[in-house]
Parts: sequence; C-alpha cells; structure tokens
Amino acid sequence: MSKKNEITHTGKIVEITPDFTTVQIVVSSACASCHAKSLCGMSEDEEKIIMLPTDPYATYNVGDEVQVYTKMSMGLKAAWISYVIPLAILMILILSLSAVIESEALRALASIGGVGVYYFFIWLFRERLANEFVFYIK
Repeated sequence: MSKKNEITHTGKIVEITPDFTTVQIVVSSACASCHAKSLCGMSEDEEKIIMLPTDPYATYNVGDEVQVYTKMSMGLKAAWISYVIPLAILMILILSLSAVIESEALRALASIGGVGVYYFFIWLFRERLANEFVFYIK
C-alpha cells in the first residue's frame, strides 16, 4: 500500500493478548508544530487507545514503538458517518419541517431529535462498524 493511501500514527504497545494488541497513540492538533504553542494555549495533545487484532507471528513486545495504520478510505468513511450524513439529516429535517411546524423552537428540537435518532442507530450498530474500521501495525 502506498503512503498516500494510508493514515499512520506512531504509538506505543500497552498490552498484548492472544486476540488484541492495545496501542496508545498521541494525537496532536495542527498547532503542535507551531513555535508559539506554549504561549497560545490552544494546542492539545490527546492520548487514544486502539485495539488491533494480534498477529500471532509478530515479534513486538509491550513498550515497543510501532506504526499504526489504516486505509485513507476508512478515514473518509468515518468523516461521512460522523459529520456529513448527520448534517444532511439536520438540514433536510429543518427545511421539510418548516412546511409542517410553525414554531422555530419545535422545528429545531425535532431536527436535533432526528440527528439524535441517527446517532442512536450508529450506537446500536457499533460492533458492526468496529469490525469495518480496522487498524494494523507495521
């Protein structure tokens, strides 16, 4: 797989089990490379834990630094699921409910409720989505 078709992060192995390898990565904001980040206070580093399928033939140990990667298409799919589709649902509901409901407050609540229902279904299908979004170790 070429570099331009993958998303990579450097991480540290925290735990290894027969089924999963747990890797801790530090996600830096765009401000991380700025020379004035200590003065600004806007930069944020966030630690994330990722569980990857364990490769039985791998020779890594707890504490090793590894490269965690996934396909670029998975990142785009995640952006669509979490941002684009809910925005479309919100806009469609706001525009279509304006013909039915006169109160702006009720339209807003109904539209936000519709997006809430969407996220509820995402939560219901989280196991299936977790199987689709898989990371690997290099």
